[in-house]
Amino acid sequence: MAGDDKPGHRRILDPWGVTGAYAELGRRWLRQPDHVQSMALRCAANGAALTETFWRQALGLPRQAVETPHPEDIRFSDPAWEGNALLNRMMQAYLVHTRWLMDALYETPDMDPRALQRAAFWTRQWVDAVAPGNCFLSNPEALQRVIETGGESLGQGLQRFLSDLLTGELPMTDREAFRVGGNIAETPGQVVYRNRLVEVIQYRPATDTVYATPLLFVPPWINRFYILDLNRRKSMVRWLVAQGYTVFLISWKNPGAEMRDLHFEDYLTEGLDPAVQAVREITRAPALHAAGYCIGGTLLSCYMAWSNRGPEGAAGNPIAHWTTFTTLVDFEDPGEIGAFISEESLEALDRLMDGHGYLPGEALAFSFRMLRPNTLIWQYYINNYLHGRDPAPFDVLYWNTDNTRLPKAMHSWYLRQCYLHNRLREPDGVVLAGRPIDLGRIDQPLYCVATVDDHIAPWRQVFRLPGRVRGATRGVLSTSGHIFGIVNPPVDPPKRSYWAGDATGVTDPDAWKADQAKTPGSWWEDWHAWLSARSGDRVAPPSMGNAGYPPLADAPGHYVLES
Repeated sequence: MAGDDKPGHRRILDPWGVTGAYAELGRRWLRQPDHVQSMALRCAANGAALTETFWRQALGLPRQAVETPHPEDIRFSDPAWEGNALLNRMMQAYLVHTRWLMDALYETPDMDPRALQRAAFWTRQWVDAVAPGNCFLSNPEALQRVIETGGESLGQGLQRFLSDLLTGELPMTDREAFRVGGNIAETPGQVVYRNRLVEVIQYRPATDTVYATPLLFVPPWINRFYILDLNRRKSMVRWLVAQGYTVFLISWKNPGAEMRDLHFEDYLTEGLDPAVQAVREITRAPALHAAGYCIGGTLLSCYMAWSNRGPEGAAGNPIAHWTTFTTLVDFEDPGEIGAFISEESLEALDRLMDGHGYLPGEALAFSFRMLRPNTLIWQYYINNYLHGRDPAPFDVLYWNTDNTRLPKAMHSWYLRQCYLHNRLREPDGVVLAGRPIDLGRIDQPLYCVATVDDHIAPWRQVFRLPGRVRGATRGVLSTSGHIFGIVNPPVDPPKRSYWAGDATGVTDPDAWKADQAKTPGSWWEDWHAWLSARSGDRVAPPSMGNAGYPPLADAPGHYVLES
């Protein structure tokens, strides 16, 4: 009996499998003395090289850096890291030993891939935390700020630290600078449908004629919908309306404890399906275009297969063609988020959600911040506390901190069936609302968008979707990441670039990318060309709602404003 208790104790005390990962690493090192000896010799050589370059700098002799920071590593952008001999040695020692430690991990022979991923993830959390710039006395800009402000920055930073310690927050932006429905999410429109799970917003036309095929956005319910309608310059919704599209959008309700039993399939049958029917009945269009973002795209992929399974097959699907943004349907390699995925960690999440009936938005948000600790945690720790500065107003970060909750039943099912067991990629691997889901039944044209630096949906995994469906696919790979690669309006001069081309049946994303030309600018214009060719003639705009779907409220609606 005692032996049976041990695994349970480990699951409670270490749900993320940290000790198990490091225990596995230790066992491998004990069995591989040659690897340990090689790494020890490399460490000694690093130490000797650092000592030599330090003394050469101290004596004013020409030196060659042992290690230099990446050009985009803003932690060491202050000139003092190069000009001051002591700070330069600290920087190089940190960079050299960080690289050495990560090499020691990744070069460990015969290491279990999952254990390696967890050990590397938590080691990265530690090495990022101990960066010299995170300490006040070794942060040159913080010291300079104290001198310039006569010590005022130090007092402000300490006061802000104590205040945030009580609230449990690390602010990234000035939240008082924004108002949903005011200076963000301001594109004119009306809520034309509402149930317990969704509001459907119809946006007012901005052109005398519109394309006959309407467009429905399926945003993620992990965040608020207005990432697609940030402001006049960044709003994808406003841009599409200006091109002549009739745009509808789902706004998900932020669930409370009373919705603890809401299932993933309820998002399909009570969320997406009635929204599709509302769009068709308001516009009288036989079919529409749907675009899903992140988990919204995963739901849309399921809906496409679910609808094609009906008695009329694909001919009865109310969606004529579709688009996905940074969408996973194959979770074999979900990136660094995989460090959180194990039966033990999911059991811990279940215990947390048992008490609330949902996963608190703050817990999910902090998990995502841990995927990029330098830019999403320590950068703001330094700015707010060491430099004593107020967080700057930034609309994307305001959206990022506008947290939403996830109902227990839905989130538990999603993490297990998709991330842990990866059953969505299997033909009929999951059943939703009585129908087995097989992505291979989808033959409607697809426009599939991925982003190069995506830390939530790695682009090569996103490009597994074209190989799972039967329909013709145009693939697009944008520079930047999960948000800025999508919120990517056309500007002059271009800020970003993209690769685009036929991706039908692609199984080798790297080979596909090598065959495409890199185009400066925004992929939005490429999407418009693809979409307009499939959206029919220009016609008079439909009414805002109708007798069956009367307008209920002005956009952005009520659900997005609920805390």
